[in-house]
Amino acid sequence: MSEFGALSLVPPLLAIVLAIVTRKAVLSLFLGIWSGGILHAGGPILFDDPGGWLRGLVTEGTISPEANFFGDPVSWGEGVVTSGFGLVPTFDWIVAAIIADDGFHAQILLFTLLLGSGVAMIWNLGGSYAVRDWALSKIETPRGAGVAAWLLGVLLFFDDYANTAIVGSAMKDVSDQLRISREKLAYIVDSTAAPVATLAISSWVAFQLGLIRDAYSDLGVEDPPSAFEVFLNSIPFNMYAILAIAMVAIVVVSRRDYGEMLDAEHRSWRTGKVYREDAQPMQDVEADLGEPAAATPRLVNFFAPVAVLVVVTVGSALLTGHESGASLYDMVTNADYAAALTYGSFAMVVSGFVLGRVYDIFDFREATDTTIDGFGIMLTAVSILVLAWGIGEVVAALATGDYVATYVGEFLPAAVLPAVVLLTAAFIAFSTGTSWGTMAILTPIAIPVAWGLANDHTMVAAVVGAVFSGAIFGDHSSPISDTTVLSSTFTGADLVDHVRTQLYYAVTVGIVAIALLLVWGVTRITPLVLLPIGVAVLIALVYGLSELDARRKGVDPVSVNASRETTGGPRKPAADTTATSGPDEPAAESGSPTDSSTRVDDRTEDAG
Repeated sequence: MSEFGALSLVPPLLAIVLAIVTRKAVLSLFLGIWSGGILHAGGPILFDDPGGWLRGLVTEGTISPEANFFGDPVSWGEGVVTSGFGLVPTFDWIVAAIIADDGFHAQILLFTLLLGSGVAMIWNLGGSYAVRDWALSKIETPRGAGVAAWLLGVLLFFDDYANTAIVGSAMKDVSDQLRISREKLAYIVDSTAAPVATLAISSWVAFQLGLIRDAYSDLGVEDPPSAFEVFLNSIPFNMYAILAIAMVAIVVVSRRDYGEMLDAEHRSWRTGKVYREDAQPMQDVEADLGEPAAATPRLVNFFAPVAVLVVVTVGSALLTGHESGASLYDMVTNADYAAALTYGSFAMVVSGFVLGRVYDIFDFREATDTTIDGFGIMLTAVSILVLAWGIGEVVAALATGDYVATYVGEFLPAAVLPAVVLLTAAFIAFSTGTSWGTMAILTPIAIPVAWGLANDHTMVAAVVGAVFSGAIFGDHSSPISDTTVLSSTFTGADLVDHVRTQLYYAVTVGIVAIALLLVWGVTRITPLVLLPIGVAVLIALVYGLSELDARRKGVDPVSVNASRETTGGPRKPAADTTATSGPDEPAAESGSPTDSSTRVDDRTEDAG
């Protein structure tokens, strides 16, 4: 239990609220960490058991006459001053965030920087232009581009970081040409990254199996099921992940949107501005790197580096998990995925050096310059990742997760246990910005609670699925999540715009998942029956909410039909006046894609 009580919630919630209100992610995260530094420096003596004080008020409706809310503010102030007004622990946490988890975060930062270099290589080799031209010859509609991005997201299941990098980089230029907003692409990429990774053989599953194994070991149950068996049984209960993937397909195929995504899609289709006028895209390759060096775009210059990334990452993961006599399962579960991603991204950069020489595009000196320039396009993402992890150090120091889990754990009836666990996990993930951290906090608590209440392995599997679902739900809703940051980065979206537009869809899916878990808790109907019902409900909600929101705003619920609103028939979308030869030409202030293909100008789609 956190000795800071409810105050332990202040730093992460402050960072989240400020990020959403100000749209300044770096500043908001730093202020969140600094507020934690001030609280921690003074210690919990400012207040006398604020958590217990608040709990008594909530449960009993009264405040005890003996309750002393304020503790020792003088001693607290002395602690704050001697710590440099909280700046000493603030920077200690930021440094600790980089070297945390036995260097895992440092490896992810190196992977991210090298991946930026890989993206720069592909750009300079002309690979982005080549894949754009090729995709536009095959993909003729915004719906087709959305489906292609969704399929890529489902197929690249082995790691969510690599998923966001590959799908975002592959589809960004194509979606720009077809006037899909960056917010929409970021949503598709984000909602088919972690949800897919948590259901298939991936770095996520290896982490999850370890949590399940340790929790069962602590229970001391006779003849317990294997961790893998519990995981398999938990998959149907991981309802948010499954329904989130389905939700993307529904939105993409129907082309219907609501909330701020409806505004973004209408803006993009009508004006060609794929992001807001004053947005701050997390990545703008054209502006940072200039024109590609390659005179002739070649598909091999895109697909070869991506293939190298995938092959080397997967191969390295298996090798790092290999021991004498190890099975494939052992290699997957014991793999060092952070190291594998680093090796894969480095190999991707090396392949750029080779292709540059083979096709006489640039020499090794120029390739080295491109590598360094690639680091630059990732600096914003790296800064936000470090600060987001810094918030994680704050909540660990203040024991925020333990406070939430323990407080909620006191009020858990068996029938509503999975639903409440999902909500608890969502809140922890939203507040801390980490799915894995949420799973690590809650799984060891939720499994013993489930076993104690029901003495049933099925209930344990349901709770495990609920933990995973809630962790991803909260992660999708939080601007301090690393996967949210990376999804914005590789699609070139504004981070806060991505969060604000995705939030409507994440909450919709979350509500349906919670409702289904409540139904299961009461009726014990198999989730294999409930999940198709959930998909049907989502379809109805997408159609209903899009109609209501569009009617309220006076627009068409399908953005590509907006051209019919004033003329009664199809017309061309607004022409780009800044067209050049590049797919990502607009300066950040205009948000307009360039080189708009004439293929899109004469095309509309029906509502679906």
